[in-house]
Parts: sequence; structure tokens; C-alpha cells
Amino acid sequence: MNGKFITAAEVERVQLGWGTTGWLSRPQTTGAKDIVAMEVSLLPGNGHDFHKHPEQEEVIYVIEGSVEQWLEDKKQTLNAGDAVFIPADIVHASFNVSSQPAKLFVTLSPCKGEEGYQLIDVFDEAPWNTLRA
Repeated sequence: MNGKFITAAEVERVQLGWGTTGWLSRPQTTGAKDIVAMEVSLLPGNGHDFHKHPEQEEVIYVIEGSVEQWLEDKKQTLNAGDAVFIPADIVHASFNVSSQPAKLFVTLSPCKGEEGYQLIDVFDEAPWNTLRA
């Protein structure tokens, strides 16, 4: 494949309990080998709970809203224009702390598996299950 244009109408959107993921690029849709790219919308008061990507680095860039971003046991509020780099196998979480949906651009590398995206949830394990108590 020699590249691909992706219109807004073509973005595959998946509704989740905490928001929406819009797949911009992954192996099965663009033939990507090294980059997974997503537009993520977090509903007010919701978030992507503690998880990690064992073999993938990640960058989260806030487009709109305010996000309580966790990087292991450290947290910081990220606002529009702020970003975080997450090394492979580092536990992290993102929670919308604004009254409007928060919009994020997320990219991971390299691609892993058919979706290009590997994820291990750890939100029900110590110490992650107590950090936001």
C-alpha cells in the first residue's frame, strides 16, 4: 500500500463505556507497521483506567479539555496543547476532569498484533486500584 487518505466519515469509531476511540491508522486499515494512531474522546468524569502496553511506547496529546494523567503513581493535569510520553510497559491512566468531553490524539509504536495495539488492564490490581480512592 502506498499510503491512504482517511476522511472523517471513514474513521472507524468504537463506543466504549468511558468514551470513544476513532481508529486513524492501524495495520488492518492502513497497512501500518510501526504507528498506531487514534482520536480518543473521554466523557466528563470518565477515563481509560490504569493499563499498560508491554512492547509499545505511547504519546497522548490533549486537543480539548482537561485530563488527569497518571504515569505510574504520579499524576498531572494536562490541558489542551499538553502531552505525555509513556515508555513501554509503564502503567498509566487518563481521566477527564472537565465538564465537557476531552479530545485526545494518541499514537503508539511499534504496531503489535492485528489491531496494532496491545493492552493489559491493571486497574483492579494493587497499588493501581487504590490511587484514585
